[in-house]
Amino acid sequence: MIRVIVVAALGFVLGAPAFAAEPDRLEQQAQIEQLAAGIASELARICPAAQPGDQAAFDRCRQGLFRDSRLKSALSPVVMWGRVHKDPNASLKQSQMTQFAPDVLTGMYIPLFMFNGKHTVEYDEREKFFLVKLEVAFRNRLAPGEFPYPFWHSSDKWNTYQGANTVLLRFDPKTAKVKVAQFTDRGATAPIVRSDPIDPGKFDGLWMWTDAQGITQPQVTLFDGLFRRDNPYLQNLDSAYRTLALKMRDGQCDTCHVPNNPNEMKRLVLLQTPAHAAGEIKRLMKSVRQDRMPLDDTGIEQPLDPKLKNALLQSGEAFDKLVDAAKGWELNQSQSTLSKK
Repeated sequence: MIRVIVVAALGFVLGAPAFAAEPDRLEQQAQIEQLAAGIASELARICPAAQPGDQAAFDRCRQGLFRDSRLKSALSPVVMWGRVHKDPNASLKQSQMTQFAPDVLTGMYIPLFMFNGKHTVEYDEREKFFLVKLEVAFRNRLAPGEFPYPFWHSSDKWNTYQGANTVLLRFDPKTAKVKVAQFTDRGATAPIVRSDPIDPGKFDGLWMWTDAQGITQPQVTLFDGLFRRDNPYLQNLDSAYRTLALKMRDGQCDTCHVPNNPNEMKRLVLLQTPAHAAGEIKRLMKSVRQDRMPLDDTGIEQPLDPKLKNALLQSGEAFDKLVDAAKGWELNQSQSTLSKK
């Protein structure tokens, strides 16, 4: 049940207010409402309504959200992302969602939507989250390489994305951070930009591919448009990921950690592209060290061959160091730019 916070005029028991915690909830509500207003305003400014195939508008949105945005700073270190469950009575625990780092969510997923700043704030009593609903529309006419992976591998998923009219942010009252973000086409209002549905064609089974110009796609997953073109670590990042990807394939990582979620995991981790792997590399390395992956056909953890485990750790650590170095360089450039202003 979702309810809006109200103040109840109740009596006292043994000299104490019947709802002593209510002022805390009201303070939390005020804090979340202020955060939500700032985020909604920022989204409307950086990612306003535009034509659903406007590449320049999409690029501005990506860069604005990826770099020091209010939204990015409001996200938990790990955020769950996915569609709202078809059953309106289903709980979040019953919903299949994907685990993302803030960089990944703000760099590749949220920019696919456009915002008008209109939003509501409620308290979800069942889930114990503050729920912020934002009016949106989806950019369904971008080039295929601008999507993090072919959403059309599932027609149901693609249709929900391109019909989306609401993005939901679920704030944890204890931390005032977003722990769960979702999208739906069943919101109260129509999409803020009208766009007829399109059929992108049949999925060919490739999560990454090379286009007719010889460019690796999806291009957005190569940090394109997020890191500066003169970032000295970009080329090495690409080659390091290729090495890691081969070791992950040998370790059977690509049988589970892919968008079609063949094992029906409730909390999916994606590793099939450089940007996705960069967001999860530290957690991936921790799981490998602790022999928590891969899983066998029954879902039981099985240890890797020692040589393969060592090779996976070495390639993963090399990739991890380059990711940190590339981000560190970007941060230094941003700070240098600010100091000159």
